[in-house]
Amino acid sequence: MQVSDAEAAPVTSYAYKASLIGSAHRFELTEEGLSWHAAGRLGLWRYDEISGIRLSFRPTSMQQHRFRADVSHAGGGRIAILSTSWQTAALMAPQDNGFRQFIVALHQRMAQAGSRATLTAGLGRTTYAAVLAFLAVLTVAMTGLLIRALMVGEFAGALFILGFAALFAWQVGGLVLRNQPRSYSFGQLPRSLLP
Repeated sequence: MQVSDAEAAPVTSYAYKASLIGSAHRFELTEEGLSWHAAGRLGLWRYDEISGIRLSFRPTSMQQHRFRADVSHAGGGRIAILSTSWQTAALMAPQDNGFRQFIVALHQRMAQAGSRATLTAGLGRTTYAAVLAFLAVLTVAMTGLLIRALMVGEFAGALFILGFAALFAWQVGGLVLRNQPRSYSFGQLPRSLLP
């Protein structure tokens, strides 16, 4: 948190690098609104002009604990705020505390401004349904393979299938459970979608 002078209200800021090439994406919560500078663009969105926020859990191969906030403007446009920042070609560092504090402060400022923004969490309903359908088909296929392996006496193959299923459930289960589509309010932010 930064303070510009003794008379002014504190300015909450957050920054992250979305890629190795390019400058950091910077965001500030000022008295006027959300000030942002990202990918060569900049703007100032008043808190009552923000039409929606979607919080989600978006792990990557480089960072398994990554969160995302998509902020939409009433006049069009959307900016993404990520909880990780690129450090080197092989390192993506988490910024959990800074991200959480910034997102909570953004919601507080929007509530104080009387915002009527749509607050959603998780994936979109269509995307989530497609993910569940894919997982159901995969479960049926893996169950069929397991039964077949047991019927022909391939216990090593059955053990491999069970191990693979356990690893897959561990990797994908958290993503599916955290990203269940739902709405939330300014006073009840979803804890599972904040680091």
